[in-house]
Amino acid sequence: MYTRFAKFFYFLSIGMFLFVFLYAYASMPDFATYEQNSKGLPVKQLGKESFFYITVVIFFVYNVLLIIPGKLIEMKNNTSLQRIFPVGDIYRDRILAWIYSFIGILNVCTCIMVFYIHSLTNQNEIRSSEYNVFFYIVPILLVVWVMALLFLLVGKMKQVKTGTV
Repeated sequence: MYTRFAKFFYFLSIGMFLFVFLYAYASMPDFATYEQNSKGLPVKQLGKESFFYITVVIFFVYNVLLIIPGKLIEMKNNTSLQRIFPVGDIYRDRILAWIYSFIGILNVCTCIMVFYIHSLTNQNEIRSSEYNVFFYIVPILLVVWVMALLFLLVGKMKQVKTGTV
């Protein structure tokens, strides 16, 4: 059941990324600013096309690489994973939910980063100083999800140790 909610969140985060990314790309001038000096003038910039391709490649690569373990567990193609996470095991559903929700969290973090670059590039729409709070959400979300993974792995190790797999 948790897996269905996590998959929904994952697909929702893909849609959110596409919306934010295409909005930022459409409203971007010829160069994307990713560093400013103390006066708010651009120090480091990247071409609009380069920003587009780099962001799309990064998004695609980590989505594909991180979805593979979840799909291997779900499709039951790998016998060792099927032995560790058999159908009906409570940790199978939890680890699948964690995988899909973690990819969703990474997609949300990428949205935040794209929107931050958008705010640096287009200072007349939103000031980057108003956006700093959202920028601190990225490491907090990642730390919480990694701690949840450690909690799940400790629980699974205890289950394997007791032999109730």
